[in-house]
Amino acid sequence: MSILVFLVIGFIAGLVARALVPGNQSMGLLGTTLLGIVGSFVGGLLSSAIYSRGSWLDIHPTGILFSILGSILLLGLISFAGRGGRGLRA
Repeated sequence: MSILVFLVIGFIAGLVARALVPGNQSMGLLGTTLLGIVGSFVGGLLSSAIYSRGSWLDIHPTGILFSILGSILLLGLISFAGRGGRGLRA
């Protein structure tokens, strides 16, 4: 897969994750792209456990779906850490 395709899929995954997670995420274009790229790695590893054909770097529908899910998970962890874990206290 070319690096350009990888960056575009990462950016789209980051945009979708930011749209689906409630709250104000103050990050720009670079932050959104990095969120999507790291989320793509997380999602790629998760989807390789489910969809075992080919390389985990190949593009397939479960990989794109799990890229978005990985980005959502990562964004949730970032926002939880930014609050200092106050979400669990009563």
